Amino acid sequence: MRFGSGQAVRRVEDASLLLGKGQFTDDMAPEGTLVLAFLRSPYAHARIVSIDTSAALAMPGVVAVVTSQDLVAGGVKPLPHAAMFKRADGSGAVSPPRFPLALDVIRFSGEAVAAVIAGTRDQARDAIEAIALEVEDLPPVLAVTDAVAPGAPMVWHEAPDNIAAEARYGDVKAVEAAFAAAAHVVTLDPLVNQRLAPASIEPRTVLAAHDKATDRITIRMSSQMPAGVRNLLADTVLGCPQDKIRVLVGDVGGGFGMKTGLYPEDAVVAFCARKLSRPVLWVADRSEEFLAAIHGRDIHSRAQLAFDASGRIQAFRVASLANVGAFATPTGVAIQTMIGPWVLPSIYDIRLIDFHFKAVLTNTAPTGAYRGAGRPESIYIIERLMDAAARQIGLDGAELRRRNMVRPEQMPYKNAMGQVYDSGKFEKVLDQGLALADWSGFDARAAQSKARGKLRGLGLATFLEWTGGNAFEERVTVNVKPDGIIELVSATQAMGQGLATTYAQLAVDVFGVPIERIRVIQGDTDLATGFGSAGSRSLFTGGTAVTVASERTITRAKALAAEALEVGEPDIEYTQMLFRVVGTDRSIGLFDLAARQPDQRIYIDSTSTVAGPTWPNGCHVVEVEIDPDTGDTQVVAYSSVNDVGRVVNPIIVRGQLDGGALQGIGQALCEHLVYDRESGQMVTGSFLDYAMPRADMPIPFKTEMDESSPCLNNALGVKGVGELGTIGATPATVNAVVDALARAGVDTRAHPVQMPVTSEQVWRPWRGGTKVLARAPGSVPLTQG
Repeated sequence: MRFGSGQAVRRVEDASLLLGKGQFTDDMAPEGTLVLAFLRSPYAHARIVSIDTSAALAMPGVVAVVTSQDLVAGGVKPLPHAAMFKRADGSGAVSPPRFPLALDVIRFSGEAVAAVIAGTRDQARDAIEAIALEVEDLPPVLAVTDAVAPGAPMVWHEAPDNIAAEARYGDVKAVEAAFAAAAHVVTLDPLVNQRLAPASIEPRTVLAAHDKATDRITIRMSSQMPAGVRNLLADTVLGCPQDKIRVLVGDVGGGFGMKTGLYPEDAVVAFCARKLSRPVLWVADRSEEFLAAIHGRDIHSRAQLAFDASGRIQAFRVASLANVGAFATPTGVAIQTMIGPWVLPSIYDIRLIDFHFKAVLTNTAPTGAYRGAGRPESIYIIERLMDAAARQIGLDGAELRRRNMVRPEQMPYKNAMGQVYDSGKFEKVLDQGLALADWSGFDARAAQSKARGKLRGLGLATFLEWTGGNAFEERVTVNVKPDGIIELVSATQAMGQGLATTYAQLAVDVFGVPIERIRVIQGDTDLATGFGSAGSRSLFTGGTAVTVASERTITRAKALAAEALEVGEPDIEYTQMLFRVVGTDRSIGLFDLAARQPDQRIYIDSTSTVAGPTWPNGCHVVEVEIDPDTGDTQVVAYSSVNDVGRVVNPIIVRGQLDGGALQGIGQALCEHLVYDRESGQMVTGSFLDYAMPRADMPIPFKTEMDESSPCLNNALGVKGVGELGTIGATPATVNAVVDALARAGVDTRAHPVQMPVTSEQVWRPWRGGTKVLARAPGSVPLTQG
């Protein structure tokens, strides 16, 4: 079918966006909406002595000024912390209580301290400058290695060692014995995943209004999880019934994980709208997004592999310090102490592990979900180790990986973390990736680069990831209307990934209607509630739910058609919008049938469940060229083969893979959020200082999909794809840089190359073999001591 699954259908979402007709939250503010602005702390750690708001209240246009004392008096509670996790002694995880506005103590630079509500944005911002904040300075701790050192300043008195939570997996003694007996031990220490800013094109935006008659708050916002925001805001923070809050989400200008939950600012806007009974709008500016939106990554690891003489892995040991910032959020702790570890063994048959993870409090913004959420960090660790091992043992990197891969006959395969892979042909994907990249022809290309005075390196990453968020149930409603439209309502949330197109294609498969007759509705908690979109779950849970709901609609409609045509249901067949009596010319159209119903529609409320997560995997091969005079590094070839199961729309899948890979390359080569170690001020708080991938960094992607191993956990056979490119790109790119240096005779074993691999990072070891410094003293990466 022309517009069904498997076809390269152009996205149905794009026309309105390209014509400037998108409906983002900031576009929906009614006349008379008040504007909110936040006073943010310039201090990384301080005790609040007083907040004088009198001058701000007297300024033109100011309607109200709110501090944490007002919120507490109004019954507002703190946001939840990661209480379900444990510390080493078995006690519950600890974290400072996070009130929507700082109460008593400020714990990171950029934390919101007060809010001004005024008639215009300029009036609100002017009034912010008039608030007098008096504090008592407290010593901050910024770097994760400093935070666990004896005598470090405490972020929270209940965690004197600054460790919020801790997790350990595996068999310590068995791993020690395996390392003692190993023919080869490969160590990378430190191995750093630097802190990143998600930097979605649309900043966080919240518009709240209160209806006095119903005492109901309606919130429009840019979010990936409308129901999650509603539930947490109602149940935990405001303490009201869930039906007193409605969350609406229109177009979303990117999420990347940072828009998955409730932010303190969301609660403040909702509180102010209810207090004033007027619409209140807050739009974050870019500096606020750098300072106070969720950050990603930021872990500092020591990683080791033990091998036998043949190159088979005998044991795997990792110890990581995860900088979760000033508040240990449930998501931030889960990502680094549970989700990331699930995929650390990756596609390799590793039976003995010793994984030790500590979630550490510092005076920085909290970390949380960012594209990949724990899986990029873990795959970076194992893939850096595999390349280092290949050099140390003297094997080709692809061959070493091949010797250790889980084989198809081992499926379903339970890894050492207890996670079950349902399907995958990892060696086949490797072979396809090597062929696509012309792996065997690299030496000739390296010679050509050398003739031009350039170093050339070859990097490889073979890997998998886990998708699903462990939220496997999804509800979809279908409404067949007499006007020829079929409405699908889902609680998943579009944010640029093309869900409306993909869902419509799946519905076309079942209904056999033109794609323009399918209307997908998302982003309204009055119509649908569910987990939302995160963890690359939307297609395999939400898409499966669309197919199941559509099939159930046809089943129901067959019964209605049999009644209308006065025959038995087995005598009815459905094709191309018509129900026919088998062997006759008697029929009734789908939409005519809907018109004949008492409520003039055919409506199905369907809930379905998939059996488990998906495990997409891939082989990514990167080639870089380095200018030895400047250290300038360019990605000159990027080839990938990706097992994503069944492909519904190849245009969308390729876009997800290549876009994700570009973000992974960004981490590898240029992106880094940095705080000043002494003051706690953010050094890279704008795009002048925080380097993003740019349009003048063209990457020659060659991207292919392997559909030969459909997922067995869902009826569609699809696997999550939104984060796969990000996960593979980072280690493959860094491995290529290290390879180029190694081929030029630079020994990086004593001081492993760290990200971002900037020109200076490359130039220093090439020119002098000196230890690489990511920043000048006094302006250091968070994760380096």
